[in-house]
Amino acid sequence: MLLQKNKLLNIIITSILVWFTYAFLELRFNQRINAINDLELIIGRSANLTASWIGTQEVEKDIPILILAGHADSQGLAGAGTSGEAVDKYGENPMNPEISDELFWNLKLQESIVKVGKKRGLNIRSYDPGIRNIDDPNDPRTNWSVGKKFAENGGYAIEIHFDSYGKYGVGSGLIPPVFEVPNKIDESIARKFGRFPVLFRGGLGAPKRQIRILEIGKLEGSLEKNLRNIKTRQKTIKLLSNEIIQAFFNGMNNLSFSSNLMHYEEDTFVPEIYL
Repeated sequence: MLLQKNKLLNIIITSILVWFTYAFLELRFNQRINAINDLELIIGRSANLTASWIGTQEVEKDIPILILAGHADSQGLAGAGTSGEAVDKYGENPMNPEISDELFWNLKLQESIVKVGKKRGLNIRSYDPGIRNIDDPNDPRTNWSVGKKFAENGGYAIEIHFDSYGKYGVGSGLIPPVFEVPNKIDESIARKFGRFPVLFRGGLGAPKRQIRILEIGKLEGSLEKNLRNIKTRQKTIKLLSNEIIQAFFNGMNNLSFSSNLMHYEEDTFVPEIYL
């Protein structure tokens, strides 16, 4: 009789432990899913740099848009992009051993942005050089060359990036073009993701060619985990894509943006003759 009571008690205790474990895991999973609906929780902190430019130029609603994947033509070179915290710091396998993890996610997001944008009626397209190592940055097949020509013809070219993890990165934000007054799409994106100064690191190659750079966020922590987790990957990519596309629409609809930014003379676009 005592043996049966102990057996019954063990079954009850085990059942209670299993129930609490299930409830705890379900709560954690729901918290993670809910967090994916919050852009700030996903991308982390934005760039904390002195940047006071304001996008004021109006844009046409049918402006051609070109989405580029950062580092698509510089694999194996110094500018291959970050491997991310998971690979570099924790020894995880890369998403694709032939390219950096940053490029892997740049390409995934590029594809999703264009898909969502076309579905919502934007005049949007992408470009991928296909060749992953092009030594000459001025080769006509590179992101920079194609993006520069696209911008010169009146289009809006933007290159997608994920920033380096830890102390090596700055955070999310938009780097505007160097020789052009930022427009309302630039402002709209900066309101969502943050803003870098115009002459970040002395002026990067893409912005000097009138190609914007959007740093989604550091490739670490919650952002990287939700991208790598097969259960949350698509929802994370879709959230980022929707936020970017909505920023395009907000800028095209010429929404007024109130600003409390202080103005710094050095953080303005630069006439090309001065660089």
